[in-house]
Amino acid sequence: MNPSENEPTAIQNLLSVRDLRIAFSGRECVHGISFDLAHGETLGLVGESGSGKSATSLGLLRLLPPSASVGGSIAFAPTGKEPEDLLHLSEEAMRRHRSRSIAMIFQEPMTALNPVMKIGQQIAEALLAHAPRTSRREVRERVLEAMREVALPDPERRIDDYPHQFSGGQRQRIVIAMALINKPRLLIADEPTTALDVTVQAQIIALLKRLRAEHNLSMLFISHDLTVVSQVADRVAVMQHGAIVEQGSATQIFTHPQHAYTRSLLASAPSMTTPRDRPLATV
Repeated sequence: MNPSENEPTAIQNLLSVRDLRIAFSGRECVHGISFDLAHGETLGLVGESGSGKSATSLGLLRLLPPSASVGGSIAFAPTGKEPEDLLHLSEEAMRRHRSRSIAMIFQEPMTALNPVMKIGQQIAEALLAHAPRTSRREVRERVLEAMREVALPDPERRIDDYPHQFSGGQRQRIVIAMALINKPRLLIADEPTTALDVTVQAQIIALLKRLRAEHNLSMLFISHDLTVVSQVADRVAVMQHGAIVEQGSATQIFTHPQHAYTRSLLASAPSMTTPRDRPLATV
């Protein structure tokens, strides 16, 4: 039987970024980076603060401020058909992609949640932005389903609660539910565990890995924390001063790093065997 025309081909990437350049008021902060992301794959984008990671993620979604200029190409092929260059789409066409085929979760969930709106309404808003004619009953069912999927406790009762009534980890689960309710093909996770304690971090990482497997999601996982990235990424790209200095499989990057900056990042990360009285290496 021939595969459906909507099924992605094995050789075609979901996302292919080529020579991406981002400048603010004429000063370039991302210097011609290129990378690919396959269907169902997680790419870890790592580097220190100020390396250009977040500017890259916002550039992919065209959410940078008017003072920014962006060049290069961002080929996106969510259905496996001819890819579209996101940089050349109209704003209306790009808006259709946001939260529908590409979704994003942020470092601090409270910045993504309206403190005076019930969380059920906020999750529903993400759905109704792309399916405004959905019945109220179906909206409620979809919201409850999304809450269950991210393991929020007692969704039937808590659907009418406000963000401040949830813990930090639960708020991040709400943000993930909002991001995934439209079943996107690509999830951009920008430091999604940084604001959480270590135990909750592990729970959110396990949740993202499960959701990726269940939905065949592709994920761009952005973090400065190499320990976190090692748990979730198939491949890793290392950024320094707005450029990708090294990329490869996670195994290659973490066991046989080639670039001096990558080696410095790895050396500066503490481990369970690091003596407590030994200073950490600096980058």
